[in-house]
Amino acid sequence: MVHLFHLLLLFLSLSHVLSLNQDGLFLMEAKLQLSDPTNSLSNWNHRDPTPCNWTGVTCHRITGVVTAVNLPNSQLAGPFPTALCRPPFLSYLSLNNNNLNSTIPSAAFSACTRRLRHLDLSGNLFTGTIPETLSGLTSLRRLDLSQNNFSGDIPASFGQFQRLESLVLVNNLLNGTIASSLGNISTLKELHLAYNIFYHAIPSELGNLTNLEDLWLAGSHLVGSIPVSLRGLVRLRNLDLSQNMLTGTIPEQALSGLSSIVQIELYQNSLSGELPGAGFSNLTRLELFDASANELTGTIPDQLCRLKTLVSLNLDLNFLEGSLPENITVSESLYELKLFNNSLSGPLPSALGKNSRLVMLDISFNQFSGEIPAGLCGGGRLEQLLLMYNSFSGEIPESLGNCKSLLRVRLRNNNLSGVVPDGFWGLPRLYYLELVENSLSGPVSNAISGAYNLSSLLISRNKFSGSIPDAIGSLNCLEQFDASHNSLTGRIPTSVVKLRQLDRLILSDNKLSGEIPGGIGNMTMLNELDLANNGLDGNIPRELGTLKVLNYLDLSGNAFSGEIPNELANLKLNLLNLSNNFLSGPIPHIYDNANYRDSFVGNPDLCGELRGLCRSSDESKNSKYARSFWLIFVFAGIVLIIGVVWFYFKFRNLKKMKTVLNMSKWMSFHKLGFSEFEILKFLSEDNVIGSGSSGKVYKVGLSNGEVVAVKKLWGADKMQNRSVDTEKDGFEIEVETLGKIRHKNIVRLLCCCKSGDSKLLVYEYMPNGSLADLLHYRKKSLLDWPTRYKIAIDAAEGLCYLHHDCVPPIVHRDVKSSNILLDGEFGAKVADFGVAKIVKGVSQGEESMSVIAGSYGYIAPEYAYTVRVNEKSDIYSFGVVILELVTGRPPLDPEYGENDLVKWVYLTLDEKGQDQVIDPTLDLKYGEEINKVLSLGLLCTSPLPINRPSMRRVVKMLHEVTSVRKSRSGNLSPYYQEEVSDNDNQGSIV
Repeated sequence: MVHLFHLLLLFLSLSHVLSLNQDGLFLMEAKLQLSDPTNSLSNWNHRDPTPCNWTGVTCHRITGVVTAVNLPNSQLAGPFPTALCRPPFLSYLSLNNNNLNSTIPSAAFSACTRRLRHLDLSGNLFTGTIPETLSGLTSLRRLDLSQNNFSGDIPASFGQFQRLESLVLVNNLLNGTIASSLGNISTLKELHLAYNIFYHAIPSELGNLTNLEDLWLAGSHLVGSIPVSLRGLVRLRNLDLSQNMLTGTIPEQALSGLSSIVQIELYQNSLSGELPGAGFSNLTRLELFDASANELTGTIPDQLCRLKTLVSLNLDLNFLEGSLPENITVSESLYELKLFNNSLSGPLPSALGKNSRLVMLDISFNQFSGEIPAGLCGGGRLEQLLLMYNSFSGEIPESLGNCKSLLRVRLRNNNLSGVVPDGFWGLPRLYYLELVENSLSGPVSNAISGAYNLSSLLISRNKFSGSIPDAIGSLNCLEQFDASHNSLTGRIPTSVVKLRQLDRLILSDNKLSGEIPGGIGNMTMLNELDLANNGLDGNIPRELGTLKVLNYLDLSGNAFSGEIPNELANLKLNLLNLSNNFLSGPIPHIYDNANYRDSFVGNPDLCGELRGLCRSSDESKNSKYARSFWLIFVFAGIVLIIGVVWFYFKFRNLKKMKTVLNMSKWMSFHKLGFSEFEILKFLSEDNVIGSGSSGKVYKVGLSNGEVVAVKKLWGADKMQNRSVDTEKDGFEIEVETLGKIRHKNIVRLLCCCKSGDSKLLVYEYMPNGSLADLLHYRKKSLLDWPTRYKIAIDAAEGLCYLHHDCVPPIVHRDVKSSNILLDGEFGAKVADFGVAKIVKGVSQGEESMSVIAGSYGYIAPEYAYTVRVNEKSDIYSFGVVILELVTGRPPLDPEYGENDLVKWVYLTLDEKGQDQVIDPTLDLKYGEEINKVLSLGLLCTSPLPINRPSMRRVVKMLHEVTSVRKSRSGNLSPYYQEEVSDNDNQGSIV
């Protein structure tokens, strides 16, 4: 009756529609059921007698009946248009990536044609349960309902499908059971149920799907063991059980029958037990086996390694032992071998890589020994060679010097010796070379000029000798150069000042001589300069004071002379060490206090207020003390009287005095130019500059001209109703985290105090406040696009340091614009680590958090169904910050209704386009860059954690935004795009 009513409306309102055939009438009825904000269906009208020329409509070339309707990415909204599947000969219907919403009534498909073979409703906003009546579409071959918000069970009625070959339900909110009746669909070839929240076991009945080729169950909170019945999947090509909570062993019986399997993935589960041996003998077509990040024990099966079709073997992050079987060399197709973080030992097979297409080899963090096989690059394709933290010995093979495909080499912490081959220094595509902690000798070859893509050169703690070659200055991409603890001689080459991208220059503990090269002020990106324990001389260059981002300067243990340049007072240093030189004259006022005593010891001609550093001053003072000793007795009585009177007047404030005395129990993390008592007297309401859930923040101006920010945490009585981590309170977490990390984009914790309920944290003061204040409340006009872009890069590099360079890694858990602080030049620093989490152990990259941390509008969607989160939650929150920078809007706003900024951006992009998303105050000439950053923000806020890039990748992508523009203008060569997998980050970042 409803359909007849709609048809009646059509006949009454559009008399010309009477010329349409029956299929056209069905489609016009469907159009009335849809919202079409972009007029995608504008040509669906009465002008043609048939709909065959309408957008998205396909007709049979002879009969003219409608056979397919394909309307992807059309921004259509509204409920499912039931009339759309009524044309009697329709076999294909796709509405993927639209905004269709609401629940789908169970009767919605009852009137659909039984000829329908393909139904794709993926990428919409459907909610509720999956209609059971779908099984009535008896001709259906493919059903795709992925990327929606369906919940509940997979309908048991799905077992009635008679011809279904592909069932895709990925990325929904399904939280019931996987219907055991699915095992009845004998025609099924593809079953994708990944990224749901089942919390149930894998039904053993799935083993009845004898035609199944692809089974994807990743990230679905599956529990229990792998069913032995899977041995019945004799045609299976791809098995992915990653990111679940499976337990037990990999059953040998389950694998013994999978004779056509191409891919097995068991990544990030809780599997235990040994890898099966004979179970692999029948896997004659196996190409990829991934059982990484489990609790597997025993040895690597010889039967697995002898498979000639093997392309990728990934067994990292387990407890495997024994050697790598020689038969691994049999496979000529071997592309990838990842075994890092196990207890494997013995030599590598001598023929490894010789007859294969090996591209990636990562066997770090094991106990391998012997020589590096000479044929690793036999196929000429090797790109990643990661052998660090093993016991390899001998020389680096000469053949690797001819491996022009190498991109990344990490050989640190082995027993390698001998001279590094010339060709190895100059590999043209190499961007990361790490040879730390070996016994390598000989010079650094001039051939290094050929490594023009090199960004990291880490060769410390070896026996390298000779001078640093001038060719080092030609490495325009070099970001870090660490050659400390070697036997290098000669001068620091003047060409080093050409390295404009250099962030770390560490040449300490060598035998270098001469002066620091002139022009060092041009190295504007330099963050760390360590030249300690050499034979350098001359004056300390005044240019060092112009390096605005320098925060680590160590020139100790040399022969520098002359005065300390006053320009060094312009630096904001975490560490300054000028000890054990021949410096003279006054100490700059900002450093002339007891906190910096260790920075200047061993310079007897320095003068200042620091006792013991100036000889003439000490002698005169001693003489003065000797002549005036008798005055002590004269004034002793006066002092005693004054003390008694003072005590009398202060007796009434004794309790306050006790508090002050208790507050003197301070812990310092940096050299301080102030005392704790000076801090305490300024903690008044007049100096409050902010107040939040954890306490108040004060601005304190000190007598030495320095300004600091002091956070006074709420007492236990005020905190008892607040959400805090049960393991540690915010104070302990902040101290534990900030007290031992150093980075230019992480706010500096200067000192702290804890006495009873009194808890104070003293930070460097950031004069421009937080990004949230400036962007949403105060002076957004100050934030033009270049400034916002710089803030995004600074904050990303701070988070990248936490995720990838801290050992163990740190998850911030409360990334938001109010926790990104801005200095006087709008440099950004990440702050507030009160709920940060230190990830304990390489194999525990994902931890259960005791409470949900974070702020509304920034919390990643996976918090809705789990507290097992990792650094991907930080990346989601940072994506929200990027969207704030691009849109100029806050994360939550009444304008969004029940949505947040992320959903508002998606909806606005779909309905109105990019112009309505981007902040109208931004200059349009930066439109291309803004769009790229917007795309990155959307990528970071992907609802699937696995789709979000790592922070290392985010930093690279942000840098690429402007590097492409510069490349086009001829200022820079095209920026090389580093590809780093999450597995690499886990196993190869130290």
